[in-house]
Amino acid sequence: MASAAEIFVGIDVAKTWLDVAVHERETFFRVRNEEHDIAKLVMWLKATEPALVVLEATGGFEKMVALELANAGIPVVVTNPRRVRAFARSTGRLAKTDKLDARLLAHFGFAVRPEPRALPGENEERLTGLLTRRRQIVDMLTVEKNRLQTVRVEMRADIEEHILWLQAKLVKLDEAISQFVESEPAWKEKDTILQSVPGVGPVTASTLLAMLPELGKLNRQQIAALVGVAPVNKDSGRKQGKRRVYGGRAAVRSVLYMAALSARKFNPVIREFYERLIKQGKEKKVALTACMRKLLVILNAMLRKNQPWQMQTVK
Repeated sequence: MASAAEIFVGIDVAKTWLDVAVHERETFFRVRNEEHDIAKLVMWLKATEPALVVLEATGGFEKMVALELANAGIPVVVTNPRRVRAFARSTGRLAKTDKLDARLLAHFGFAVRPEPRALPGENEERLTGLLTRRRQIVDMLTVEKNRLQTVRVEMRADIEEHILWLQAKLVKLDEAISQFVESEPAWKEKDTILQSVPGVGPVTASTLLAMLPELGKLNRQQIAALVGVAPVNKDSGRKQGKRRVYGGRAAVRSVLYMAALSARKFNPVIREFYERLIKQGKEKKVALTACMRKLLVILNAMLRKNQPWQMQTVK
């Protein structure tokens, strides 16, 4: 139970507006999602001293207010909208308006108490932006290459020209990402450690630096759960369901998957681990997911100890 002094605030974020509500109070107001109004909101929240402020991730519109709240020392959580929708269904709240959503977020904060985590800094945001654009370029390349197989002859030259343009953009992005990592001494050192592991290349390393700043700071169970590679039990009564992984940070999980595929071939520790699981009768997909988790745990330990692969003793 919350004490009488604890205050939980929900902020429903849109491109133009921020709708603010306080749990179990009549307080509700709206401000513009602009720097000047956000500064006033921060002052009000500092005077209110909330135990927690909860926002939903809304495609980036929440970043400015979340960063300002964090910089002001106000405990803030940016939560996955799916968690909030599931909470709404569990409490029978099916109606949806901006005011109701703000109140729902405040109630979610009170009931669930999600743990505040450090928000990405400016450098992490910039590197994440470069990596996101790289992923978009790669996706477009895949689409165009597939289209080239079925398009009419008279359109092939146009698509081939677009493919060359995208490939040139990809090269420039890779150079920009590399230069950005090199420009930050702390990142450069971590990047060297991460890439010392067979199977981990520059894209995986830079993605971990930008999108998983907790790497090296949490224990093995926490980092696996954060990324979404920790198996979750599905048991009920006498029924024992399959353990599955879900949730977490999809972008990080995606590069870990590719790294595990490479490590399965070129990393002796991961290769031996994968082959042992296959001999035990595990499905290939299950074995590969286990390799992702093991690789992540190894990388986490290496950064925590500040030791490259050559100095690493892996069981």
